[in-house]
Amino acid sequence: MPSNSAQSIVKTRYWHRLDDGRLQCDLCPRHCHLREGQRGLCYVRQRLDDEIKLVTYGRSSGFCIDPIEKKPLNHYFPGSAVLSFGTAGCNLACKFCQNWDMSKSREMDTLADAASPQQLAHTARAESCRSVAFTYNDPIIFHEYAIDVAAACRELDVKTVAVTAGYIDPEPRVEFFGAMDACNVDLKAFSERFYRKICGAQLAPILETLEYIRHETDSWLELTTLLIPDENDSDREIEAMTAWVAEKLGVDVPMHFTAFHPDWKMRDIAATPRETLTRARAIALANGLRYAYTGNVHDSGGSSTYCHNCGELLIERDWYVLGHWGLDASGCCGNCGTVLAGYFEAQPGRFGARRIPISINR
Repeated sequence: MPSNSAQSIVKTRYWHRLDDGRLQCDLCPRHCHLREGQRGLCYVRQRLDDEIKLVTYGRSSGFCIDPIEKKPLNHYFPGSAVLSFGTAGCNLACKFCQNWDMSKSREMDTLADAASPQQLAHTARAESCRSVAFTYNDPIIFHEYAIDVAAACRELDVKTVAVTAGYIDPEPRVEFFGAMDACNVDLKAFSERFYRKICGAQLAPILETLEYIRHETDSWLELTTLLIPDENDSDREIEAMTAWVAEKLGVDVPMHFTAFHPDWKMRDIAATPRETLTRARAIALANGLRYAYTGNVHDSGGSSTYCHNCGELLIERDWYVLGHWGLDASGCCGNCGTVLAGYFEAQPGRFGARRIPISINR
């Protein structure tokens, strides 16, 4: 394991040599072909010394303690604190990126903080964080670091959460998601057109990843779709997406429909009306999904959790603050006894809506 240095560089496993001498990265479906010194589109995987290496191991753009609901995860230890961090770069090219200053960064100075996997795990435990989240940019691109952090966390009974677009090849997919306790996957749309035009990617590999997580791992799964006016918010597309989720992933997988705000290369698009989110939530519920939420808007009704059997309010949310708690000690509806899908403790966490930046000593 590398020591904390100004820039930690480690070898990677997922690549092979092409007949023309270039090396193909096999981490994600981009399959970047690299000559010596070249970096992949993600920027953090680079051909050095005739190998492909991760050049940002142990480096971060900063550490912050957040509510778990901000990831967003509504069915994974509600009210708990999560130690969040990201690095630089991304393997997608989303024109609407809300964290573009980190995910699109090409400056190593962005990575001003450093921490070993053990330091992260011990800090999370010392700060009473139930979990560590890999977020802000996609953790798939810092695959080796994320997996080592997950192993260190597991030794201290700290959970790990991946916030990801799920754009990964089959072989590294097994190792990565096998190490994660929970995931929120951005299902950015339900059309190849959107993924190609807006994200520079493909839809099919992401659907394969979702089915793999749901059926081949023990990782808790929730989905998020950022609805962009006139791009991925039609009734027809939301209908097709939610029907697919119900059929292929199951009705207990929560979906979050969140509001777009003009950013990065889509500043000319209007913010998503709250009514669009409410409509998407209604379509999801009509298609049989038991848990659908609205986000990035103030909508207590749309962000709260209800029993799918009797309709009782189980977890009231006002932004990231929990109110009424209708679950019994075993995670069942206090009114009718129906089990609520997810992971819950006898009492909800009380971290609230705080955001606490922290430093991790080297």
